[in-house]
Amino acid sequence: MRAKELKKLSLQDLLKKEEELRRELFRLRVRKKIEGLPNPMQIRNTRRQLARVLTLLREKQLRGES
Repeated sequence: MRAKELKKLSLQDLLKKEEELRRELFRLRVRKKIEGLPNPMQIRNTRRQLARVLTLLREKQLRGES
């Protein structure tokens, strides 16, 4: 999901997305240790997407949006 698409999401949707990305990152790390990943860039891309979501959550929090 791109940053423009993320900006359109509500606070609740962003929180759900954060939880989903954290779970995905955990699964990728476990899978990497056990069997390896066909595309190691998945971890990097997931981390970056999580960072985008966290940044938008923080911006909304500072603006006082709900």
